[in-house]
Amino acid sequence: MATIRDVAQRAGVAPSTVSYVLNGSRSISMETRTRVQEAVDALGYHPRASARTLRSSRTQVIALALPRAAGVQHSVDGRFAIDVSDAVNTLGYDLLLTTSQDKAGGLRRVALSGLADAAILMAVDMEDARIDVVRELVFPSALIGRPADEDALPWTDLDWEEAAALAVRELTAAGHGDLVYLAPSEAEVRARRSYALRGIAGARRGARATGASVKVVHSVDDAAELARRLRTLLPGPTDDARGRPPTALVVQHPSAHHHIMASVAAAGLRVPEELSVVVIGSLPGDPSSRRLPRIELPVETLATEVSRLAVSAATALRDRAADGSEPGGQLLAASIGHLLIKPVLMPGAAPFTAPLR
Repeated sequence: MATIRDVAQRAGVAPSTVSYVLNGSRSISMETRTRVQEAVDALGYHPRASARTLRSSRTQVIALALPRAAGVQHSVDGRFAIDVSDAVNTLGYDLLLTTSQDKAGGLRRVALSGLADAAILMAVDMEDARIDVVRELVFPSALIGRPADEDALPWTDLDWEEAAALAVRELTAAGHGDLVYLAPSEAEVRARRSYALRGIAGARRGARATGASVKVVHSVDDAAELARRLRTLLPGPTDDARGRPPTALVVQHPSAHHHIMASVAAAGLRVPEELSVVVIGSLPGDPSSRRLPRIELPVETLATEVSRLAVSAATALRDRAADGSEPGGQLLAASIGHLLIKPVLMPGAAPFTAPLR
């Protein structure tokens, strides 16, 4: 059976363009519309068949698509799963958790199974393939994450770019000129994970605005390897072999600061007297980060709002089914909503100031 990607490849356009042509949700040139329609006809593509199946869904279940690698545990995943579950329960729905690493394929299977009325998608990439699936199947969905096409689907997110820029600005104002930005892993950057790319962009924007030197280093899940990387960057107070060492460390990794503090201690540095550490994306109430200046991830607010958006989209689909309307671009446009949360730098146990070298 032909898919929307098959149509896009034959027509020489992006899958999103095929969706726009079929749904009528954006103005597309006549030449492009003709190519897409010819590809649809040639391949026998019938997007509405699956949409009609989805339209009859009445499960009172919301699926949470949380891709994860086997054996890898992140505390932020569990926290979101719990808070999303609480939020959808309040709205009268149950939660179905799907963790397939095949992000687009996994979502397609859930959508076509009829097990859920709508989905909440996590681990959002800038150009997330699941958006094409949602448009093809007209499956109500909302994102915890900010895609490049901000009008593609409803989404909620922390403003990661501004969070990183804020941390750099505040540290520079306190007298720090040399900083390390511990970003998410290289794998997440290669995958174009939204929060990773936006955080790095913010750190670089902060560096340009302040004139600070900001070295971007990528985190790893292995604690020993992370400690090794940090020791090469954070020489002891009496070690000047590497020239001028950084005096501040900004961490954009929800759980990495546990390992970082051990590595900093191993390097013989005291926090904040000899090294200031700021954490971006710490979990609210996490006791291990309370002593550090931090920008917390507003999990409860994000979970509550994205659940409301997902349920709203599911309700809109039901209403259109009840009056016999065919779902499409108008449904997607009607369900669009965004919540971009402004970051707030929370103080730690002691203010950060530039160490004396």
